[in-house]
Amino acid sequence: MSEFGYGCEHCEGTVRAKRVQREAYKHKTGFVILEDVTVGICDRCGSRFYTADTLKRVQDVATGVVAAERFDEVPVAHAR
Repeated sequence: MSEFGYGCEHCEGTVRAKRVQREAYKHKTGFVILEDVTVGICDRCGSRFYTADTLKRVQDVATGVVAAERFDEVPVAHAR
């Protein structure tokens, strides 16, 4: 993908495209999980980067513009 291949803003690595099965995104309304999505991952420090199109999709799902395909329960607990 041409959106990636640039230098990492956190280190001297290069951000490379990687297709992942699931990626969770924090949104002001909660969390959204996208499946089968391409993300940018630094080959040195592991920082993750997202395209504007991906973040727009997260926004659309989070706000109900696009209907979620399903809902998964997430375990929640207090830290000790």
